[in-house]
Amino acid sequence: MPPKRGKMPTQASVKRVRGVSVFRPFVFGNIARPIDPDNRPEGVPQDHSHQWTVWVKGVDDEDISYWLRKVQFKLHDSFTNSLRTIESPPFEVTETGWGEFELTIKLYFVPESCEKPQTLWHALKIHPYGPDVEVIRAEKRPIISQNYEEVIFNEPAEAFYDILTGAGAAREGNPKPGRGGKAAAASAGKSAARPASTAAVKPSPDHSAKAAEIPLRSTPQNPFSRETEGKELDRMRVAVKKVEEMIREERETLKQREAKLEELRRTEGILPKKR
Repeated sequence: MPPKRGKMPTQASVKRVRGVSVFRPFVFGNIARPIDPDNRPEGVPQDHSHQWTVWVKGVDDEDISYWLRKVQFKLHDSFTNSLRTIESPPFEVTETGWGEFELTIKLYFVPESCEKPQTLWHALKIHPYGPDVEVIRAEKRPIISQNYEEVIFNEPAEAFYDILTGAGAAREGNPKPGRGGKAAAASAGKSAARPASTAAVKPSPDHSAKAAEIPLRSTPQNPFSRETEGKELDRMRVAVKKVEEMIREERETLKQREAKLEELRRTEGILPKKR
C-alpha cells in the first residue's frame, strides 16, 4: 500500500527551485489479445472479440509512483463505470470489447509537487494494421500500441525537487552549514542542466531507483532505449540526405526546363512579357 500523503499546500506558500526544470520519462499505451471463442472467460459478452489493458508505467517498468499519485482513465461511455481511477501501481485498466476508441488519460501528481493534473489522449488499438495483417491474425499475436513521453516540471517545488532527485536524503547525510535548502538544490539542478534549461538530474546512489534516463539497450518488453533513439536519428539523417538530393535534382531539372523555354522563345521570336 502506498504511503499516505498530505494535502497540497497553497501556491502562495510554495518555495520553488528557480531556473531549473526536471523531466521524468514514462510510457502509456495498450496491449490487446483476441479472445479464444472456445475458452471465453465467464461473463464476457459474446460480441466482445478482444481483451485489452491500457496503462501508464515507467520506461522498462521503473517505479514512477514517487512522482505520480494516481491515474484516471476515461473509457467509452458504453462501458459501465467509464471513469476509472487507479491510485496505486500498476496504473492500468483491463477490459474486453470489440471496437477501438480514444481514451482520455489524466495524470495526478503527488501533493508535494503542487502541480496541476495533465491530460493525455490515447487511441485504443486492438486490430492489426499493415502488410502483415493476415499473419498476425493467424498467429493470434498481441497488438501493442504505446508511446514514449516525458513530463517536465518547470521550477519544481523544493519538497518535490527533493523527492525527484533524492536531494533531501543527501542533505540529511551531509548536514554541513550552507549546503541545504534552495541554494543547494538550485546548484545541483544547474550542474545537470541540458539545452532548453531541462535537467534529467540524476538521483543520489541511495535513490538509484528514481532514474531519469532511458535504458541503453532495447528488450522485447521495452523498445524505448538509447539504442532505439540512435537508430531513429540515423534514419532521420538518411531521410534528410535523400530529401536534399531530391531538392538538388528538382533544381537541376528546373534549370534545364527554363533553359529550354528560353531557347524556344529565342527561336520562335517570342518576347518575354513585361511585368
